[in-house]
Amino acid sequence: MSQTIDAFVTEWASAERAGDVAKLDELLSDDFVGIGPLGFSLPKPAWVARHNQGLHYDAFDVEELHVRTYGEVAVVTARESQRGTAFGKPIPEAVQATHVLVRDGERWRLSALHMSFVAGTPGAPPVPGVPPKSA
Repeated sequence: MSQTIDAFVTEWASAERAGDVAKLDELLSDDFVGIGPLGFSLPKPAWVARHNQGLHYDAFDVEELHVRTYGEVAVVTARESQRGTAFGKPIPEAVQATHVLVRDGERWRLSALHMSFVAGTPGAPPVPGVPPKSA
């Protein structure tokens, strides 16, 4: 039986949250590339290694999935909600993300991920043209 896209995303989110580098290595395609919200680009080895180099999640959830399939490819747009730190600094609490999945036999694998800040949320830049709230 084929793995569903929702099941794959749940499995991937669980591996990200836990920092499970072995599971992430299995779930990402060999040519995976991740684009972070600041525009950095990481190939699979660097993406997986970030969990051993200062990234820690207290929470990580993927919500509001919108799935489109094109044969052996699926494009999933979603909101990632997270709490955690990178190198001791808080990470943004929300990003919009585009996940590109490719079919590998009966399983899906994540081939590309592109994240963008959700302006105005904690840890993200302010909404353009809107003055910041005073404390």
